[in-house]
Amino acid sequence: MSADLRLFQQKILEFIDVCNDGYAILAADDTLLGCNQSFADLFYQDYQTLQGIHFDELMRRSFHERKGIRIEAADIELWLQDAHQRRRQNPFRLFEVDLIDGRWFLMSEQLLPSGEMLLQAKEITKQKVLENQLHSRVASLSELALTDELTKVANRRCFVESTNTELGRCQRLNLPTALLLLDLDFFKSVNDLYGHQAGDDVLKATAHRIKKALREYDIFGRIGGEEFAVFLSETCPQTALQVAERIRALLAGFPIKAGSVELCITVSIGIALGQGDCTFEDLYTKADSALYTAKRNGRNRAELYQLI
Repeated sequence: MSADLRLFQQKILEFIDVCNDGYAILAADDTLLGCNQSFADLFYQDYQTLQGIHFDELMRRSFHERKGIRIEAADIELWLQDAHQRRRQNPFRLFEVDLIDGRWFLMSEQLLPSGEMLLQAKEITKQKVLENQLHSRVASLSELALTDELTKVANRRCFVESTNTELGRCQRLNLPTALLLLDLDFFKSVNDLYGHQAGDDVLKATAHRIKKALREYDIFGRIGGEEFAVFLSETCPQTALQVAERIRALLAGFPIKAGSVELCITVSIGIALGQGDCTFEDLYTKADSALYTAKRNGRNRAELYQLI
């Protein structure tokens, strides 16, 4: 071996020894031939004590002592079986691991034809924190885009998209559906007499009460202003009328506290039944017509769309 090559190897070893990245070399039988202190720090060990330890024993120690790599398993032996099915299958593998102490590392495995494996561990905690913050921000923005800010129920866009998806499913399975269109009676007078804050209190309380009257899988949203809508899948006409009456009675039977006053709020409801290949627009037009009939017939009532 030339002097230049020996110098090069010495410098590589010196670099690895002080490097912040963890390095380890495993033999073909998965015993640890050596590692730097940065790698040993992942397991809260001294690098000299890890010399000759088997991969399985290192993982068992980490699992039982709750130090090092986070192992989400009830049985370490089953976890090791699964790990061995993924390890050494390709010349190179890249994956992320998180530690019990909250740190994250990007791990790379480089496999030599002779069976030895070079492990590198690069800390990516800051990147993961930023990534999680970004995901949280995106989720918040997505929720804002699909949720009515005042009542915290689905907004018009979300309601229409969700209804179209469920409507398509019901049509493929030939299941009955219903669309309920709800409009608060004389709502303008609430804003005129008591102010917009009182109006907002009424809308929030109304949304809360309607949700209580629905099944968990019913689709509910605020269409705009004082208008709400409910889509009922797998629902016959009798059930649709029962749901509408339950909503109507729940609102009319109990005053709503709006600021310093209690207001008796009623709702008019138009019901359209899904038939064949009807579209959301078809259902909405029919429900709106039935809603107009409910208003014309005295309000505080539900009307089923009738073809005249």
